[in-house]
Amino acid sequence: MKKAILSIFAAALLVTGCSSAKPSETPAPAAGGQAETKAPDAKPSKRVVLVTPEKIGLNPFFAQQDEGVKKAGKEFGVEVKTVESADHSAIEQNLRSAVADNYDLIITSGFESEDALKKVATENPKKSFAIIDTVVDLPNVRSVVFREHEAAYLLGAAAGLATKKNVVGMVAAVDIPLLKKYTVGFEEGLKSTNPNAKFIVNYVGGFSDPAKAKELALTQFAQGADFIAGAAAVGDLGVFEAAKEKGFYTSGQDIDRTVTDPEHIVLSQLKGSDAVAYQTVKDFASGTFKFGPVDYGLKEDGVGVTFVTKESKSPLSPFIGQEVVNKVKAIRDDIVAGKVTVRDPLK
Repeated sequence: MKKAILSIFAAALLVTGCSSAKPSETPAPAAGGQAETKAPDAKPSKRVVLVTPEKIGLNPFFAQQDEGVKKAGKEFGVEVKTVESADHSAIEQNLRSAVADNYDLIITSGFESEDALKKVATENPKKSFAIIDTVVDLPNVRSVVFREHEAAYLLGAAAGLATKKNVVGMVAAVDIPLLKKYTVGFEEGLKSTNPNAKFIVNYVGGFSDPAKAKELALTQFAQGADFIAGAAAVGDLGVFEAAKEKGFYTSGQDIDRTVTDPEHIVLSQLKGSDAVAYQTVKDFASGTFKFGPVDYGLKEDGVGVTFVTKESKSPLSPFIGQEVVNKVKAIRDDIVAGKVTVRDPLK
């Protein structure tokens, strides 16, 4: 799965706010959003809103953030609400509405939200904001990012050890800098374990086109690839379909996709957007919230790969095998210990 080199699935999440509701109030759901969750508490609580850049739909990246915010809300007595933007044009208005509703913390997500957040946060310097999966350099914004290149490196290393044809592919969403963390990290991991392997990468041109992604995966299969990574967000569904039809092996993104078809989807590159959303709300509730960049990699368990850093309910595919897993676990340990450095292609 290789979306134009960087972080597969540029997707989004948001949050905002300030003000407190009376203990007896039941906050009304916002149009197009989900009902607000308020922990039973005798005193006014902090209020947090998550604004996604699009409908949650089939993209697990957004669903995980929603889950993380809600979990933290229940555990730490914070009122939380998720507002799904109908499309990218609605992001700015939803952020402005969150400010008008006086939320204490406003969270959003993804590069699609950058411009809108820059405007709204600049105009409201006393408001607290956070953005997940990209950086907005403002004094009242926490930017939560991932070292996806570390997990992509592990995924590529596994592919290099497992391939029988020495041809490995990746279908990525769009050719933008953000996705270089995926494509470059994957290729460098591949070459580290199999210098002779050929790497093919193609771009879908969007994040929600399974038909085009399937077409590209079939083309790569015709060129000899026996492992084709999916890094195309919703487009990965097309890669999975092609793998099932032709019998090649593939991998998913963000969550454990192996459970849907363990015979063909043999690995997943994991991204803990639920964990970072949870941590963001937790820090805000506990008074440890700080502005500025915060990043999560293998060491912090923010990214990973199934069977290597996290167990799976699926059986391990013979195509991968325990020997490959053990070798990649050793690489993971070396990265965490600082013995192996995976370069960030954006720096």
